[in-house]
Amino acid sequence: MRISLCNEVVRDMPFAAQCDLAAALGYDGLEVAPFTLDAEAPHLLPASRRAELRRAASDAGTTITSLHWLLVAPAGLSITTADSATRARTLDVMERLVALAADLGATLLVHGSPGARRVAGEGDAARADDAIARAGDWAAQHRVTYCLEPLDAGQTNWCTTVAEAAAIVNRIGNPALRTMLDTCSAGNGEAESVPALLDHWMPTGLIAHIHLNDRNKRGPGQGADRFGPVLQALRATGYAGFAAVEPFDYIPDGPTSAARAIGYLRALQEQPA
Repeated sequence: MRISLCNEVVRDMPFAAQCDLAAALGYDGLEVAPFTLDAEAPHLLPASRRAELRRAASDAGTTITSLHWLLVAPAGLSITTADSATRARTLDVMERLVALAADLGATLLVHGSPGARRVAGEGDAARADDAIARAGDWAAQHRVTYCLEPLDAGQTNWCTTVAEAAAIVNRIGNPALRTMLDTCSAGNGEAESVPALLDHWMPTGLIAHIHLNDRNKRGPGQGADRFGPVLQALRATGYAGFAAVEPFDYIPDGPTSAARAIGYLRALQEQPA
């Protein structure tokens, strides 16, 4: 298993410095939130800027592994809305972000974005399913993987468990479409423990990514959750993908939070099975 850092943790730094810091701390890559690259229209980044970002990661000896927080910018996007103009704009952004991921050298996108997936009326859930199906098609075209992220009911009311995400992925039936597990959301919203969920779902091949964060929204090692059993479960199931450190509360600051998390996780990785 390889560990990446979600770059919004250090988004106040220039992107090249983010890459240098992540590599120096011992991360294997960066998971990028597009809004940190352009707060208005990250899906429209010119080819020259895309090449510059990819080169910055390479020069630091690291890589851009994935994209997440996909629909934060531009504002006002929704995969559930019945408004045809908003829906068309949302789908266009999603398609362009898949292409952006490929251009940056990423292999995976994570669709969380709780504010853009609220179900409020008839047809909303079906429109969400359709948007995710289209994303899977675009991902297949660009040879990347698109992951539908289950988020707990405190954040959204559509696709709140791994089982629900797995059912959507299975119903669509596109190998480029998978799901993933966020330890904070799973810890707050699932009946089973995170290790039990991993034991159950990893053998299905449906989980293609992991987010590591404490239920208190800080980084691993900065709360009551213990990540030793989580890493042991990942090791036991043979997981060889990326796990991204994704705190939401950076204590005492972003760089220190990133440093504490990777030190804690690497120490756990060194423990014998």
